[in-house]
This record gives sequence, structure tokens and C-alpha cells, in this order.
Amino acid sequence: MNNADPRSQFWALYLTRFVEGFGFITLLTLLPTYINTLDPQATTVLGVTVSAGFVIGMYTTGFTLAQTVAVVPLAWSGDRFDKRLVLLAVLGVGAGVYALFPLVDSSGSFILVRALQGFVVTGAGLMTLSLVGQIASVGSRADKIGKANAAAFAASIVGSLGAGAIYDAVGFTPVFGIITGLMVLAWVTMWGVLDSDSTRVEGFPFSDLAVNRRILTISAFRAPYAFAVTMVRTWVPIYAGTQLAAGGLAVGATAVAVTVTAEKATNMVGQLFTGRLSDAYGRSLFVFAGGGTYGLIAMAIPLAPAIGGVLGADVTLPLLGELPPAYLPLVGISGLLGVVDSFREPASMALFADEGTDDGGLASSFGLRELMWRPGSVAGPLIAGWLMVEVSMASVFYVGGAFAIVGVLAFLAVLANNHGRAALTTW
Repeated sequence: MNNADPRSQFWALYLTRFVEGFGFITLLTLLPTYINTLDPQATTVLGVTVSAGFVIGMYTTGFTLAQTVAVVPLAWSGDRFDKRLVLLAVLGVGAGVYALFPLVDSSGSFILVRALQGFVVTGAGLMTLSLVGQIASVGSRADKIGKANAAAFAASIVGSLGAGAIYDAVGFTPVFGIITGLMVLAWVTMWGVLDSDSTRVEGFPFSDLAVNRRILTISAFRAPYAFAVTMVRTWVPIYAGTQLAAGGLAVGATAVAVTVTAEKATNMVGQLFTGRLSDAYGRSLFVFAGGGTYGLIAMAIPLAPAIGGVLGADVTLPLLGELPPAYLPLVGISGLLGVVDSFREPASMALFADEGTDDGGLASSFGLRELMWRPGSVAGPLIAGWLMVEVSMASVFYVGGAFAIVGVLAFLAVLANNHGRAALTTW
């Protein structure tokens, strides 16, 4: 990939990350609105009662199940064939999928279209990150990946605020018209700017990478951490937007968008710098510190009402309306989650890019990274949905934070055993 200016190719890939992030965050922002609008109820399937909590969990789990199924064939295709063509195909499908969302009128149809969205998000993420890692030199890899992630988070800010405001004004349809148009723009840009990918990997790289010692080490952290992030990141907007009877704060869609934006904005700004630090000082310390602190902050979310009561944070703001005391502390805590996760994410991604480049299967390495995430991202929302309905909203964040703490302790133990006691500061 040596014909076009690498800078223009990076910018084209950053645009695609932006579009992918815009589509993903729009659905996350509007998820509590869908819950309120579609009003999931307990139902019976083949004589088995399916609870409302399970249906709510499937709003996210249907998405992640589709991602799980898509990872291996998409990653293998990226290594075996031209990553650029695979990315173009995914973007074309994405334009059609987002055009379907205005037609959703039931929980079943929403879960189905969310599953199709999972395929698109997985393919776009795998191919863009693989191409960024392939074009970048090893000494700048975490920095370039961090900038690509920052583009996705920039989309999260614009998408969450825009989606909430547009929905409040005119409903669902215009929101998804914008996303469809952005998908077409990304396709045209990729076609015009990105060089063809000449690398080809024979065989099945997953088999070698699956026993890679460093990838096995990071998996000790990533597998439980997936439960934490999926539960906490998904349930912060649900907590903000769902009705008081369900344990939420019952704020409007624009206010929900602000809680999401706080996390995305701090994560975006952080990754402009933390990737470069990871390139200079190593990866594992950033993974350990970021992941552990994330768990502790997640456990503080149920304290938001108490903090707001002490501070007298019940206010009325333009555009957001009347806000309960817990709302502003929740926004602040969400921002802190973004800060600490910005240390973890580019370091983790660069570890997989390093190993994939060395072992000749860059897309497959990122595919393994995705697969490690899937058990938590599939089961986490089901656990959180059950906890929300059967126990309490607060229990979702206690359990989610506990998963992060378990992950960093397991990572530290395996790291010390496999790579020595100094590995936390040298690996």
C-alpha cells in the first residue's frame, strides 16, 4: 500500500471510523427511547415465559450475537483477500441497514435490524483498524490507532447530541437518513483514496494466533472486562432515560445524549495523547491502570443521587429541562469513565496489532480481540437486564464494576507468571 499519500489514507480511514461510531452511538442513545416506545412485555415462546428483562437484554444481545457470528468470516476475508474491497462491501450493506430502522415497529423487528447493524459495525471496525495498523509503522501504531478511535468518539459526540435533538424535534426517520448518507460518503471516499491491499495470508491465521503467548495473556483481562464495559456503557444511558418506575432518572433524549457524550468526549481527547504514551512506555501498565480504575468508578454510579442531594444538583437547564439531583453527578462520573478508558483502549489494540503483524494475520488478530469480547458483550446485557428488573438499577453497576476488577487482577497474575514480575512496566 505505497502509492497514495499515507496521510490521506489515514484520514480516509478516520472518516470511516467516524461514520461507524456515528451509527453505533445513535442506537445506543435512542435505546431507552425504544424501550419506552416499544414497551417490551413478558411473553411466552413455545410454552416458556420470556421476561421483559430478557427482551430488554436482547435489544443489545441480538446486536452482539450477530457480531460474534460475523467476526471469523470477516477477519479471514480481510487477511485472505483485499481489505479495501471487504470494507467497501460492508459500508454498502450498512447504508441499506440504517435505512431499515425507520420501519421498526416491534421488539422482534428491532432486534433483527440491530443484528444486521452488528454485522456492519464489526466489519467496518475490523477492516479500518487492520488497515490503520498495516499502514502505520510499529513505533507509531498505538498513536495512529488512538487517533482512529478519537474519530469514532468524535462521531459519538456529534451523533449522540444530534440524535437526541433531532428525535425530540421530528422523530426517528431523519436521524437514520443522515446515517445512511454518511455511509454512502464513506464508501465514495474509500473508493477514491484508499490503495488496494496487496497482502494475502494463506491458511487460517486464527489457529496460530489463538496460542500466541501475549494474546493469551491479554485475554485474561479482556474476557471479564467485556462484561464490565458492555454493562456499564449500555446502562448509563438506560439509567438516565428510563422511567422512574424502572429505577431510571426519566430525563429526555437530549439529556440522555449528554451523559453518553461526556464519556465519549473525554475518551476522544485522551486517546489523542495516550496512544503516543503507550508507544513510548509500553502497553500493559496502561491496560492494568485504566481497566482497574474503570471498575472502581463504575461502582460509584449508584452514589449519584446521594452526591446530587448533598450538592443540591436539581436544576432546570435550557434544552435539557428539569433535571433530578442525580443527573449532573452521573454526567461527571460518565466523563471520568471516558478518561480512564482512554488509557486502556489504544494500548490494548496496539498489542493485538503488534502480534498480528508479526504473525502475518492482522485482521485475524483483531478478530480474536473481538471474539474475546463476545461472551461478555452477549451475556452482559442479559445479566444487566435481569438485575435491572429483578434486583435494582444500582446492582447493574456494582456487578459491572466487579467484572473489571476481576479482569485486572487476573491480568496481573497471568502477566507475572508468564512474563516475570517486571512485565507490568516493561511489556
